[in-house]
Amino acid sequence: MSVLRVANASGFYGDRAGAFREMLEGGPVDVITGDYLAELTMLILARDRAKDPSTGYAKTFLAEMADSLALAMEKGIKIVVNAGGLNPAGLAEKLRELAGTLNVETKIAYVHGDDLIDRAEELGLKTCNGQPLSANAYLGGWGIAAALKAGSDIVVTGRVTDASLVVGAAAHHFGWKETDYNEIAGAMAAGHVIECGTQATGGNYAFFDSIQDMHRPGFPIAEIEKDGSSTITKHPGTGGAVTTGTVTAQLVYEITGARYGGPDAVLRLDSIALEDAGPDRVRLSGVRGEAPPDTLKVSINALGGFRNEVTFVLTGLDIEKKAALIQGQIGKHVPEGTSWTLARTDREDAATEEEASAFLHCVARGQDPKLVGRAFSNAAVQIGLASYPGFHLTAPPGDAVPYGVYTPGWVPATEVPHLVTLPDGTTLEVPPHSATVPAAVALAPVEEPALPPLPEQSTTARAPLGRVAAARSGDKGGDANVGVWVERGDAWPWLVNTLTVDKLRELLPETKTLEVERHVLPNLHAVNFVIRGLLGEGVASNARFDAQAKALGEWLRARHLDIPEEFL
Repeated sequence: MSVLRVANASGFYGDRAGAFREMLEGGPVDVITGDYLAELTMLILARDRAKDPSTGYAKTFLAEMADSLALAMEKGIKIVVNAGGLNPAGLAEKLRELAGTLNVETKIAYVHGDDLIDRAEELGLKTCNGQPLSANAYLGGWGIAAALKAGSDIVVTGRVTDASLVVGAAAHHFGWKETDYNEIAGAMAAGHVIECGTQATGGNYAFFDSIQDMHRPGFPIAEIEKDGSSTITKHPGTGGAVTTGTVTAQLVYEITGARYGGPDAVLRLDSIALEDAGPDRVRLSGVRGEAPPDTLKVSINALGGFRNEVTFVLTGLDIEKKAALIQGQIGKHVPEGTSWTLARTDREDAATEEEASAFLHCVARGQDPKLVGRAFSNAAVQIGLASYPGFHLTAPPGDAVPYGVYTPGWVPATEVPHLVTLPDGTTLEVPPHSATVPAAVALAPVEEPALPPLPEQSTTARAPLGRVAAARSGDKGGDANVGVWVERGDAWPWLVNTLTVDKLRELLPETKTLEVERHVLPNLHAVNFVIRGLLGEGVASNARFDAQAKALGEWLRARHLDIPEEFL
């Protein structure tokens, strides 16, 4: 087979139900992947496992298989998912039970060894709050490849990199060697595009209004070739669209620089060439790869403490004075570390009461649930008849709830066993990569290329950046990234010369005191910014209004600057 058709039917734990059947019935595919393990998901599964050691996997995948397993086996389609989470063995056993109930013959393997929780102290995997709830290294794709080589129909994994689901399937199919870095990097690029499901077919796309049918976007398919090149597409008749824009949006999602590291190779994002290959078809070619680092990233989750919040509604006149009054009245009665944020959503001379209102958010965090709980929320409520005019809250007072903290870690790749338990019950160990390089070399920043010259100065107009540029943003622990690109080639010199780190800080004042990196990706007409520390201790800590920075790019696009009129 010259092309391997790898589909995706899940981009996160809780994605669209029935997507596996949609993919099975929509047209020919060879492998269906499913990605379930975001950073927050690992904490959710860790808390599940703490309550019941037999859990710790993505239960929704079992529901998908109850509906689709028989059809997948009838069609001879392989299934590769990381739904095993913290308990891939437990999920494999549940799948075997399900297959028996359905009277379906299937061979199931699982990949493990990533769970380092019992060795956390030995490996120095600590958090600021002590013992983690979970600590999982990011494995690569060779365990998946070994499972498929042994004839497995379904492969479930623990924490592998998202793109490894595709890398493992392609490496097995084409017989790649561990040093075939260009080919592996090509599969990594394809895997990165399809890993988040419908984000590759128009979901969360900045220019969503240019897509004719956004009612129910279809899930993506990567047609991978032996040299690692690929074409991104979707089943005919499904909603959404595959364009160079939707593919670019996913390529710049949750990345850092031009070197995108993985356990099997380093993908040079600055090498990718995109080509419109027809309706709903975008080809990725020219991908270059390099040797992987000698360390593996580890996802560490722990309980950070307890949190509680109250939101005061401030309506009409004197919003700032009302906010100052309430802070002065209860400021001495709230725990240390309480944060206040005033969202000025009010409008002058508003036609509705809601449009006349602003919101004062008060968030308390601490180690003592009693102080953060009712003692805090009661202080906010008990002055209800003694404070600003129009006093009311968005919700009744609540009790303290635990919150999580995400911390990235790194361990030598040789310290992590990469294990595969095959359908016959035997367990293989995948040997460590034999040609890694020091992480500082493998992941070294790429020197910014020479910038294209700006054309002669033209007349400019004040307008939102988003009238010219698209953006996609996301989280990496406590850091945020925002990739910005233009789909008009003649606008690229203006964008790359204008949107500097200083300009970003000017447009996004919340970043002024933070470390900001800029990385240039000329082939994609894109610049990517990494904003260190914007998200505090990660999504589970709820440190910020937009805790995962999903809308950071849209805020940036709404900011005004001087733009050449010909681009508007």
